[in-house]
Amino acid sequence: MDLLRQYLDESPDDPFLIFALAKEFEKIGDDELALEKYRQLKEEHADYVGTYYHLGKLLVRIDQIGDASKVYRKGINVAKAQNDLHSRSELEGALLEIGD
Repeated sequence: MDLLRQYLDESPDDPFLIFALAKEFEKIGDDELALEKYRQLKEEHADYVGTYYHLGKLLVRIDQIGDASKVYRKGINVAKAQNDLHSRSELEGALLEIGD
């Protein structure tokens, strides 16, 4: 995690590094910081399609199903715009899993 933070200091606007840091926070059980980083990605890098699936899964895990549904739907639209069929399919599947 220290190395990721160092890279972020050097390239603070790199969406992959922000995403990787969010995943690291998830791994150590810090959902609050992971959520903060995913939301940062959603705001600052709305076209980074991987955000939506992982943010949605985190929201489901912390029992914010309504918010997860909105995130998945937004991600589906982003994936459609990018013609990213794989991500779109994953997001649609995640939406189905929560019964939406």
